[in-house]
Amino acid sequence: GTLDGRRVIGSRTLRFMSRNHLRGGLDMAQFATGSFSETAYEGVGFGLGFANKVDPVRNGFPASEGSYFWGGLASTLFWVDPREDMVVVFLTQLIPSRTFNFRGQLENIIYAALQPD
Repeated sequence: GTLDGRRVIGSRTLRFMSRNHLRGGLDMAQFATGSFSETAYEGVGFGLGFANKVDPVRNGFPASEGSYFWGGLASTLFWVDPREDMVVVFLTQLIPSRTFNFRGQLENIIYAALQPD
């Protein structure tokens, strides 16, 4: 992670931040009590600053295990998929965020369009 020739974050630090830090390897379905509106709780862990995909099958959406993501108030979202060498940023202004499942729709469309190696 460099910007303009200067290190912003080390690769080991980012790998540590993007791992699941929920106690006992739990996912959010077993741990959370609130509403994380743009994704299902199942198969989703939480790292240091963002959620992460710990089990894509259980989650029901195709982003790779180890991808990490977050969303904002007005349905904005991002995710990083290191396995696919892909970053997605989606900016909109739709409130409330639960109005439409942008993350699920985008994941399905984008991963269906990827070409095999």
